Formats: sequence, structure tokens, C-alpha cells
Amino acid sequence: MLVLSRRIGEEIVISGNIRVKIVAIQGNRVRLGIVAPEEVTVHRDEIHRQRMEFFTVPAAPEAAVNTH
Repeated sequence: MLVLSRRIGEEIVISGNIRVKIVAIQGNRVRLGIVAPEEVTVHRDEIHRQRMEFFTVPAAPEAAVNTH
């Protein structure tokens, strides 16, 4: 994991076309501004996890599988 220090107003650039800017820092919260191409999906981690759970099809229990 790359760890960077930035100040308010400073940015980092990922792959030349994704920009992450430090917009504000208040207490233990950091506000980020993200500019990315339309085809790049950006979600907060908790939303990403919910989406992964929703779109993951649960495996059928072994007892329910018909082997006849």
C-alpha cells in the first residue's frame, strides 16, 4: 500500500486520468474530490461491499441439490 501525505488543495493522480484532491479536513474526517473518466466506477468501500453482496449468487446448499 502506498501511503501519501497531502494538504488541503493538493492532489494525487492515478494512471494519468484519475485525480484525487483533498478538499477539506475536519477533525478525523477528510473530504475528497475525485475526478475520473465516466467508465471508471467510484464507490465508498461500504457501498462497494453492499453491491458485491447483492450481486453475489449464493451457492445452493448440498442437501438441496437433487442428484437423481
